[in-house]
Amino acid sequence: MADLFWLSDEAWAAIEPHLPKGLPGKRRVDDRTVISGILHVLKTGCRWRDVPPQYGPPTTIYNRYHRWSQRRIWQRIFEKMAASGPVPEELSIDTSHIKAHRSAQTSKGGRGRKRLARRVAEERARSMLWPMIKADLSPSH
Repeated sequence: MADLFWLSDEAWAAIEPHLPKGLPGKRRVDDRTVISGILHVLKTGCRWRDVPPQYGPPTTIYNRYHRWSQRRIWQRIFEKMAASGPVPEELSIDTSHIKAHRSAQTSKGGRGRKRLARRVAEERARSMLWPMIKADLSPSH
């Protein structure tokens, strides 16, 4: 089984004060476990339904992520945590992960042969040099 991601005590202590409290409805499942499951899915890129059972039911993990996203709770947690401490020397705020469908490997028109980048660069270089070579050969007097 893949390595599971669990929030450290230090990370949980930083996040926990910013979680919503006193919301109406059923009592929430353990926040630390569910948030660890959400972070595991985001970190590994697995499907929500493939989340390891140690984090709880996949529907609970997905619903918490989705509902909190719609209510901008994740955004508020991030803003409060970012404002609470010093700015580190290195910072990565947005790292994108985009899954492409297997048919998205080429542009419209099917699987055409792609030219090598090296050849494209050589062709550009030749086409740019041609006017200069021609100018050198022509009499300028």
